[in-house]
Amino acid sequence: MKAKHQRLILVLLAVVALIGAGLLAAYALQDQASYFYTPSDIADKKPEAGTAIRLGGMVEEGSIQRSADGVTVQFIVQDGTAQQLVTYTGITPDLFVEGSGVVADGRLDANGMFVAETLLAKHDENYIPRELEGIDMTAGQHKTETLVQ
Repeated sequence: MKAKHQRLILVLLAVVALIGAGLLAAYALQDQASYFYTPSDIADKKPEAGTAIRLGGMVEEGSIQRSADGVTVQFIVQDGTAQQLVTYTGITPDLFVEGSGVVADGRLDANGMFVAETLLAKHDENYIPRELEGIDMTAGQHKTETLVQ
């Protein structure tokens, strides 16, 4: 067999091995993937109960209800056109408040309620830490020393 044919066979084997590795990785990760839904998407598409999904939207004003156990919370996520009732058991993030954005990983139960396993609270780009609230960062000249003047 000529060297040219040997190289061609090696290249073809490498391509087949790469495709096989990609398919194997995709198959292994398919159970770990969660699709992003808004409340409107859930109302339209109704994913199967028990399927891992990610729900995103805004926490509706006046909807947060905390249970007597202190760790279970129910609230409504809305996107302007639809609403989805969510329940979560655990410590809520500090930024989790009514009117703020939230992303929740979880599953729909048989009754259509979203049972969240994790909550991520979103904040706007105007976030300022408590320690810096009273400081005007644009006021005054801040002199910095550099090597180039």
